[in-house]
Amino acid sequence: MANSGNKELASTATQLSAEIARVLRNRKGLTQEQVGKQIGYTASAVSAMETGAQPASDEMYLALDAAIGDGLGIFKSAVKYVRLDKFPKYSKDFLLLEQRAITLSVYEATVIYGLFQTEAYARALISGGYPPLSEQRVNELVEARLARRALLEQDPPPLIELILDEAALRRRLGSPDIMREQLLQLLVDGRRRNVTLQVMPLDRGLRGEHAGVRGPMILVQTKDHEHLFYMEAQGLGTLIEDPAAVTPYSHRYAKIRAEALSPDESLAFVEQLAGEQ
Repeated sequence: MANSGNKELASTATQLSAEIARVLRNRKGLTQEQVGKQIGYTASAVSAMETGAQPASDEMYLALDAAIGDGLGIFKSAVKYVRLDKFPKYSKDFLLLEQRAITLSVYEATVIYGLFQTEAYARALISGGYPPLSEQRVNELVEARLARRALLEQDPPPLIELILDEAALRRRLGSPDIMREQLLQLLVDGRRRNVTLQVMPLDRGLRGEHAGVRGPMILVQTKDHEHLFYMEAQGLGTLIEDPAAVTPYSHRYAKIRAEALSPDESLAFVEQLAGEQ
């Protein structure tokens, strides 16, 4: 159900897309009900989209392109920006960078990195957090998270280095079946030619060194050859763009990568864990 409070909260992308839809519909002399019938939605759903009370789904935007977009691809282009409206404010800048990345180097210590999450795992993670979220908000965040996987299908795809702490793999969310599905999907993604998956063993610290004890981190190289660092914790995101400030984090990541299991050992380890679920 659309929330009238969303009208004031809707971001620029959602408001602009809604305004364009309203203008194009009126130019064609169509009612909301008529447009709704063409695209397979109710008049109230079209109204909620046009007022910003409820951001349109990807499917609705693509249908609007065909119905009132005159083949210009306006709404298709709007999709990636409106998707960002569904994310918390603190992560939007990074997610734009993620979509522009040619290299993505991730160390995640707590959960499976969002780009590689299954729908069931993402839902269990998002719905189980605190404070509790409404079902509508959970659905929005799950949909937005799964949409990030489009990055894996880009041509050419980015080079992705993913290092997961063993704790993230062993932390069960939802159910054993959900975890098994997640680990099996991780194996599929870890075997992509543009993805390198490594695991940081729990007992790494027993060897006297563990470069990852300060927590998760992400390094991004963009198409413009910018090198950036991003860190997220407790609902706060930190993005660093200054090259001199990014360098120490790049060195730390290199050390984490050297301390983790090799890619072949890591895939075997994940496969073993999947069999234990």
